[in-house]
Amino acid sequence: MGDVATTKSNLAQNEPAMKGWLFKWTNYLKGYQRRWFVLQNGHLSYYRAENNGGVPTLSIRRRRRFKQGNQAEMTHTCRGSISLHGALIYTVDACTFVISNGGTQTFHIRAASEVERQSWVTALELAKAKAIRSMESEEDEEEAEDGSGSPEEWSSVVRKLEAQLNDIQTCSDLIQKHWKSLVKPLTEMETNLDPDGVQSKSKEVGERATLFRISTNAMINACAEYLKTAQAHGHKWIRLLQHEREQRQRLQEMVETLAQQHSKLEQAANAHTNRPVNASDGEEEDENEFYDAVAESVVSSSGVSDGHFTLNIPTGTGHRRNSSDSSSEPDETTETKQVVVVTGKSSSSLRQSQHQTEAYVPPGSNTSRKARRTRVPDKPHYPLNLWSIMKNCIGKDLSKIPMPVNFSEPLSMLQRLTEDYEYADILDVAAKASDACEQLAYVAAFTISSYSTTSSRTGKPFNPLLGETYECDRTEDLGWRAFSEQVSHHPPIVAQYCEGRGWKCWQEFTMTSKFRGKYLQIIPLGTAQVEFDNGNKFSWRKVTTTIHNIIVGKLWVDQHGDMEIVGKGVAAGIKCHLKYIPYSYFSRDTQRRVKGVVMDASGNVKWIINGTWDDQVEIAPVTGNTGTATNPVYETGASIVAWKRRMPPPDADKSYGFSTLAAQLNEPEDGVAPTDSRRRPDQRLMEDGKWDEANTEKVRLEEKQRAARRKRESDAESSAQEGKPFEQYKPTWFEQMTGDDDVVVHVYKGDYWQCKEKQKWDRCPDIF
Repeated sequence: MGDVATTKSNLAQNEPAMKGWLFKWTNYLKGYQRRWFVLQNGHLSYYRAENNGGVPTLSIRRRRRFKQGNQAEMTHTCRGSISLHGALIYTVDACTFVISNGGTQTFHIRAASEVERQSWVTALELAKAKAIRSMESEEDEEEAEDGSGSPEEWSSVVRKLEAQLNDIQTCSDLIQKHWKSLVKPLTEMETNLDPDGVQSKSKEVGERATLFRISTNAMINACAEYLKTAQAHGHKWIRLLQHEREQRQRLQEMVETLAQQHSKLEQAANAHTNRPVNASDGEEEDENEFYDAVAESVVSSSGVSDGHFTLNIPTGTGHRRNSSDSSSEPDETTETKQVVVVTGKSSSSLRQSQHQTEAYVPPGSNTSRKARRTRVPDKPHYPLNLWSIMKNCIGKDLSKIPMPVNFSEPLSMLQRLTEDYEYADILDVAAKASDACEQLAYVAAFTISSYSTTSSRTGKPFNPLLGETYECDRTEDLGWRAFSEQVSHHPPIVAQYCEGRGWKCWQEFTMTSKFRGKYLQIIPLGTAQVEFDNGNKFSWRKVTTTIHNIIVGKLWVDQHGDMEIVGKGVAAGIKCHLKYIPYSYFSRDTQRRVKGVVMDASGNVKWIINGTWDDQVEIAPVTGNTGTATNPVYETGASIVAWKRRMPPPDADKSYGFSTLAAQLNEPEDGVAPTDSRRRPDQRLMEDGKWDEANTEKVRLEEKQRAARRKRESDAESSAQEGKPFEQYKPTWFEQMTGDDDVVVHVYKGDYWQCKEKQKWDRCPDIF
């Protein structure tokens, strides 16, 4: 009966939660196409219908044929599937809704009626909540199996087993004692022929046999208790031992690999020191990377080479990662061609001076401005066993790992993203440019500048709570103000809006991350955009960040990949292609190098970008082409230093490596929203050096957030059972809309600063 019940339960679990015909957006040529959708086990899958000319209506015979063919259709021709765990589900109009899982997949779906749309949306939200609970319970089980309790629990079990062994030994001694006392009268009974003597001995034997039986039963019970305890914990310890053995083997392999790499690096360094430099070495570089074509080119102290170098620039119609439908055609591969750039002399010192004079006013130059702090309290030293925490995190998403504050810095992700505007004065200069291509060159320098602090910062920012906000009003001294909100928790998404002098910028940041043992890789999925008062608009997506030496060695950060900044609106057609060259021990090029070009709508190169993401960037206009159409050789005018990094204070390593702006981001400020990151208690405790209290408070806040989420899920289930529509969580200061590329975006409502002026915070949720 138990097997039958289990089988029925499994069959019920595998039954689709909902299925039916819907219309799905495919492309601009075909529009919405009729597809068979199945909602099952936390995934929404769709299958292609028979070709019947769009099928707005079907005859009864054809409907029967569709129903009869559904099973075969579902088994063999699945066209795509999207996981609901961490997906965004929102309504566009009465019949249309969208499902997006954080940037990699987006389904645009239309129902036949508003009632049908509401039924599907409700079922999808319930399936999403169930998928999240299922994944969390599986992770909890894995952690329980992998960890098998704390060391204190292990010690308690060992002490219990030792006590039970002592009980067994005591019972064994009693059995031997009572056995000897029982054997003696039995022997005497065999040799004694006197009936009275036998009767008295019989009574004595009965008493001693009772004692022997009691001690034997006690022995049986003690053995049973020991066996029960050993069986309850033995299989856990076996798995734990296997897990530890695997992790130790993996760590040993890592160390051996690192040792081999170190040996190869020493050999390569010696060989590089002893060999002559020749131009043919460039052939060893990867063909998809930028590389120096002339080995004799001089590298200046700024890390930017003067003279000749080559670039690979895109010539095809390929594009950067974007939020797309899983059923779309594969992206066309971007073709590249190699060009030679002959740079002119640098006028960097003159233009940089003008740049800073016009656009950047150092804090404190006006005595009437607010005095701000220049550093945070020193970071305390708390010893921590890194391996004991990290070994169970391999292969998991970073946002789902309960990290102690020991790995963090006293800033939230909202504040860390606000640091992107530390060099917003570059956008002030760009706003004054009359030429769109020149403006884009400065925008490229601005995007590169946002990575400057990562070269010396390895701390993990706090994951924002759902509904957490952060404002940074630096209009008075820096000329810009920014506002951010955590608009989604599954997946985690930050929406941000910033306005400056002649420009406004907004971005939606979400990411995917994986810990792979030796390194941690963060892949951004959101898009950032800037719009100038002259109508020029540009958008881009950040490159991949990799944190190396997670287990062994000193942590260091590298940025690598391609970035494409695309013009929109008035600037449609022009674009900038940037190449962040990965760090390489064997490269003769300057490390942390970034190279790129700005092209007009006709594909002609107008500006050259050259520099490093941790120091400075120079831009230079193209003045001519002395080569051919297939092998161009671009000559440039005098280069301009578009960005130069302001180095952090000399003792910044004592205070998390913060720059002056970073130290001011979490400075207490009156009048901010109740949900502002400055008011987050665990983050404030960490900044004050109270890390133990901060860890306790962090656990409380995360549990409060989970309780709020469980309540929303419970309310959604109750509404579904009653057949009532349920309004899902909505951000306070941003609203969901469909962007230019039919991608879900969060648009700033524009009323935060007015509410702050009136101190009207009744819309803010209670999250702290």
